[in-house]
Amino acid sequence: MSRARALRRPDRRKRVLVTPEGLSLPLTIASRGARASALMLDLIIMGAIQIAVTLALVGILFGLLGEKQSAAMEFLGVVWIIAMFLFRYGYFLYFELGPRGATPGKRLTGIRIAARDGGRLSVNAVIARNLLRDIEIFLPLIYLLSSAGEGGAANWASFAWLAIFLLFPFFNRDAMRAGDLIAGTWVVEVPRRKLEQAMSLGEAARGRSVATGAQYRFGEAELSVYGEYELQTLERVLRENNPEALVAVATAICNKIGWSAGSGDERAFLEAFYAQLRARLERDMRFGKRKADKFS
Repeated sequence: MSRARALRRPDRRKRVLVTPEGLSLPLTIASRGARASALMLDLIIMGAIQIAVTLALVGILFGLLGEKQSAAMEFLGVVWIIAMFLFRYGYFLYFELGPRGATPGKRLTGIRIAARDGGRLSVNAVIARNLLRDIEIFLPLIYLLSSAGEGGAANWASFAWLAIFLLFPFFNRDAMRAGDLIAGTWVVEVPRRKLEQAMSLGEAARGRSVATGAQYRFGEAELSVYGEYELQTLERVLRENNPEALVAVATAICNKIGWSAGSGDERAFLEAFYAQLRARLERDMRFGKRKADKFS
């Protein structure tokens, strides 16, 4: 009995993201362990790059300057500190604002960042969540490490500050840290699976409406708007065949691509769009290109 109840228990990490076009995309919130692992991997990658670049520069500078020019070495040391600081922020900004919305560490653990409002990740949101990471973790951690062995109220305050923000994801259902809360972001799992078997469709799937005789042929520009997430959502809408949902989704797609399907012909329009979008995604996959969603 308890086993059957456990099988029926819904996954608490499942969410539905509603896009500005009105499409509902199912997703799964990334686990806290996956997020911690991703951060550790990113820190290891950044550390390795910094060490390699530093050793290379030191070797070059000693070869050029010898053991003299101490003033020049001090100046270059200051430049190095600033460059490493900018590198750390540039690393996260470059990858998280990219089409995958994920750093190498996140990609290795199968997670990515998504805007909670369903829109595109903004530069401000990515900057905010990364600046907050310093305030949450790195600043109190650096202070504790630099004053190791010393007591005092400041150390205890730094420890309490660090503990509060490290435990913050355990006290909200979306496993968000403070940076996510302020930036309006989620960290979600990236589905790693092939496209499901295509559903069986009628005459409209070949681009011709039985009801009106209209021909639906979509170009590359129109089909490139959406990805696998949207395809699966559209398939679910077609399977459920709810008239109101068909109208809402057809209207959203038409507004996005600049079309007008005509009242009463929504299902034919959606079947044609589904079939042609699926064919395009499968063709791209054969050439090693995948489009996870409209943001990719």
